[in-house]
Amino acid sequence: MRSFHLSVTKSSSVLVRTMTASALVVGLSMPFTAGAAEEERAEGTSSWGLGIGLAISQQPYTDMDRDNDAIPLIYFENDYVEIFGPRAEIKLPGLDITESSELEFNLVVDYDFGGYEEGDERILDGMDDRDGGFWAGAAVTWENEVVDVSAEWLADASGNSDGQRVTLELERSWEWGEHITLTPRLAAVWQDQKYVDYYFGVRSDEARFDRPTYDGKSGINTEFGISGNYRFDRHHSVFLDLEAVRLASEIEDSPLVDRSTENSVSFGYLYRF
Repeated sequence: MRSFHLSVTKSSSVLVRTMTASALVVGLSMPFTAGAAEEERAEGTSSWGLGIGLAISQQPYTDMDRDNDAIPLIYFENDYVEIFGPRAEIKLPGLDITESSELEFNLVVDYDFGGYEEGDERILDGMDDRDGGFWAGAAVTWENEVVDVSAEWLADASGNSDGQRVTLELERSWEWGEHITLTPRLAAVWQDQKYVDYYFGVRSDEARFDRPTYDGKSGINTEFGISGNYRFDRHHSVFLDLEAVRLASEIEDSPLVDRSTENSVSFGYLYRF
């Protein structure tokens, strides 16, 4: 699955940038761990690694500059759990459909650094703080020879937005020799009314002449990304990830937003022990 979509994918300005970086780690989690970290791990054993990444991203809030962040990377996996960045997955029993097709089920806990503080940008002056927190849910992935299909449901376990997100994603990996893996992906991310209203809405006591009251509605973001991994050997690997997001009209219409898209670039290095 995506997303430790890092989702990715945002309360001083430092925390806003930290959230963006973590969202990117989420976005990298599936293709990165599959290509760079999961190299023939034997059943009953564990695998772990450490690394560093750099994330460059553009958020949709009005006049907000691009964020540049260094990201520490921690990876651990065994037969029962996988941890990468701010995301942890508990592996449940899977289902073999055919020799080349199977279903994988996981319980997911993800920390989202999203939110902002009043004053992060001029458009946010006078706004109440919006906080991130822990999200929890479940994921299922259908792995097959054509394209991997995954679905994930997460709910705000911290109770800040009380929102929910559902992600449907398609991805396919290609390998060239023993070193290079390339993984394009396409995803639709549904965010419910509580999520959109919390992060992009404007309450009546926050309204001003250039920031009218706005009640957020549920909407669907469309995401396209591509990840590449280069493995020097079983210990050393580097990655590059590019992602573009077409925002739902319900987010684009917010008076806090001045763009219709988000985009990000991240790259880094992982040492696998």
